[in-house]
Amino acid sequence: EPAVLVERDGHIVTVTLNRPEKRNAFNAEVLCRLSDAWDLIDGDPDIRVAILTGAGGHFSAGADLDRLVGAMLSGKPTENEFEERIKEDFSIIFKGFLKEYRTATPLIAAIEGYCYAGGTEILQATDLRVAGESAEIAISEVRRGLFPMSASTIRLPRQIPFALAMGLRPVGEPISPAKAEQWGLINKVVPDGEALAAARDYAGRIAANGPLAVAGIKEAVLASEALPEADAFAREMEIGMAVMSSEDAREGPKAFLEKRPAEFKGR
Repeated sequence: EPAVLVERDGHIVTVTLNRPEKRNAFNAEVLCRLSDAWDLIDGDPDIRVAILTGAGGHFSAGADLDRLVGAMLSGKPTENEFEERIKEDFSIIFKGFLKEYRTATPLIAAIEGYCYAGGTEILQATDLRVAGESAEIAISEVRRGLFPMSASTIRLPRQIPFALAMGLRPVGEPISPAKAEQWGLINKVVPDGEALAAARDYAGRIAANGPLAVAGIKEAVLASEALPEADAFAREMEIGMAVMSSEDAREGPKAFLEKRPAEFKGR
């Protein structure tokens, strides 16, 4: 089986890290297939929401220290097509980790078991996060003398308070989902084994909404991150007016007045 599974159910796509024997550690194949999955998801306007999860009871234990960190940085030729692909284009690593590329499509993380290092880094690029109560969340690279290269030093203090972010990164020890929820890093904690079901519930509710409105909200939020307020207002107006002039924006109120479910077309 491939190291990443991509399954579609109507308007929802589930992306599953599929190296359970390695606790879904990121290797070259995982990152190449993730990069391709993001293109697939964002390239199809009929896909309204995506879920990222892991097989075998774990989200991800982080980077594969042997194949990704060891083999990839050695500079020696390999017979692995995915490792060679990354050697030709290192940006695939960061696209796979969603560092310099963020999906336009809303992305939900469903976390069980280990969510270490790269697992927690990619977590910060998702929009909603659900975790089983016994999961372990850590930015653990420092415990191996490594640097968290996929944006934790930038994103984490923008998502949770500075002191909490500093406690999580240089210390490198795991925190519980309950604490992560208290800090604002996780949206919801559920019993073990139920994270994917809870993520699917979120996904179903998102997919039922106006897809242009949902995508526009995410676009406006991401666009405003590095803008002064006045410029952010201008970009929000541009995105918002495009949504408000759509067929969906006419269908929503019409369906409400007619007391029926809206039939959004994404146009």
